[in-house]
Amino acid sequence: MTSVRHLALAGVASLALAVPAHAQWVVFDPSNFAQNVLTAARALQQINNQIQSLQHEATMLDNQAKNLASLPYSSLSQLDQSILRTEQGLASAQGIAYNVATIDQAFTQVYPQSYSGSNANPQLMADAQTRWQNARAGYQDSMRVQAGVVQNLDNTRAQITALVSSSQAASGALQAAQSGNQLAALQTNQLADLTAVISAMARAQSLEGARKVESQAQAQQQLNNFLNGGQGYQPQPVTLFH
Repeated sequence: MTSVRHLALAGVASLALAVPAHAQWVVFDPSNFAQNVLTAARALQQINNQIQSLQHEATMLDNQAKNLASLPYSSLSQLDQSILRTEQGLASAQGIAYNVATIDQAFTQVYPQSYSGSNANPQLMADAQTRWQNARAGYQDSMRVQAGVVQNLDNTRAQITALVSSSQAASGALQAAQSGNQLAALQTNQLADLTAVISAMARAQSLEGARKVESQAQAQQQLNNFLNGGQGYQPQPVTLFH
């Protein structure tokens, strides 16, 4: 039995010697494999995070581009034309215009505070005619300004519709802000038209009021001229029957 065991051991030793020197056993290390897998997973997660960060930055740039996009519609030219029409209506005022120096000069010449005895009736009548013409022209000018403002209403309505549509379709903050600014400018234009109408009406009423006040002073002077002119009435003998 002992001899058989020795023979077996000798056979194993001889097989070991017969194996080439470069041949080795492949060893699997579970711990090292798990560590490598974990490292690869972490690297993949970092790559995914970088991809998401780049996507977020691209979205931010796109939103910034939209916010900086200018509004494609502008109503400024229409507003300028509307304001120009109103200004032309005021500038075409007849007689006494909207000018302080002109008003002062006219009131000195045609609307004096009092008349002297040297004012003859023909001059008084000429001044009265001038005042009547100024009052009439004031009402005409007022109606012209009102007509121009009414003509602007249709254009204003079209601008409001376009600006509201542009505001609702705005893709960014800049477009929305520009729409709001243009709507505010349009409202300012409407207030300017309203101011022009009120000014024209007030001018007409002022001219008519000044005419009435001056007519009283003129009538008083004409009465004085009549009472103090010549020798007055002298009784004369009259023969009724021949």
